[in-house]
Order: sequence, then C-alpha cells, then structure tokens
Amino acid sequence: MNTLQTMNLTLRLCDLGDRADFIGLEHDPEVMHFLNGGAVDHETTDPERVTFLMPRGAEPYVWTGRRTATSAFVGWFCLFPETSTIAEIGYRLRREEWGKGLASEGTSALVNWGFTSGGYEKIVGCTMAVNRGSRRVMEKVGMRYVRTEFRDFPDRIPGAEEGEVWYELLRSK
Repeated sequence: MNTLQTMNLTLRLCDLGDRADFIGLEHDPEVMHFLNGGAVDHETTDPERVTFLMPRGAEPYVWTGRRTATSAFVGWFCLFPETSTIAEIGYRLRREEWGKGLASEGTSALVNWGFTSGGYEKIVGCTMAVNRGSRRVMEKVGMRYVRTEFRDFPDRIPGAEEGEVWYELLRSK
C-alpha cells in the first residue's frame, strides 16, 4: 500500500516532486529549532553528515502528508527501519499546521500501518526532552516514555542539557 487515508490527511510514499516542500520545511527556523537550533544553511550543510533526517524525495520510508481536501502540503512522516522488527517514527510539519492534531493523526496512521503491514513489533521515537509538542504527539498515539539519554552533540542546542527522551509502542498481540 502506497497511500494512507485519514480524516484530514492523505499520506503517500514520497517522490522527487516533494523535494521543494521538504527543503521548505528546513528553511523555517521554528520547524528546525529542536533539530539543529534553526534554519538549515543548504550551502554548507551536507544531508549525509547531520544527526537528523533531511529527506529529498527518494527515501523509501518517508511519507508525504497532504490535506485530503486541498492537496496542500502539511509535512512528512517517516517510519525508518532499525531492524526487521523495530522502526523509528519521525515527523516534520509546516509551522502553520501545528496545533491542529495533524501530527498525531498522521503519526497514528503510520504507526498502525507499521504494525499491520510493515511487520514491525515495536515502534520507537525520540526527541529533545524540552520538545513538549513532539512528546505530546508520541503520547497521544499511545507511545510510552522509556528513558532519557544524555549525548554530547557537537552543536549544542538550548535545552540539550535536559537530554533526549525515548518512547516506544509495542504491537498488540
């Protein structure tokens, strides 16, 4: 299945036509705040050398989210395979779409797909401890906090000293 439908969103596997929308997200300093502290400088940033995902439309695990009614770009969601039974959920939405429940709606759809069609037994996710919005999304889809890790990142983002929190959800038998 290459398309998932929710009440407000259509998620489909990304393609090269999504590239400009993906890059547009990276230009918004608020969208990127908890990933690198601000907008991505595309002249000096190599997508292969960063600690966060910078999709370009060819990734087999990234799904583009668009409003079903208008086809307007909302953001992207990913379910990155860590192993054959564990995947990591991720998402990035346009700032204009924050606070409308769309992150939870899209994440829930992709988590359900991961358990029913993707063959995963566990889905994990992480974010900075201070990223309350992203933590709330994971909690709303049923993920549970499991640990906080403290890593030494080369570029310190304000709040990094509080660590990175990990959540997980196990497939129901």
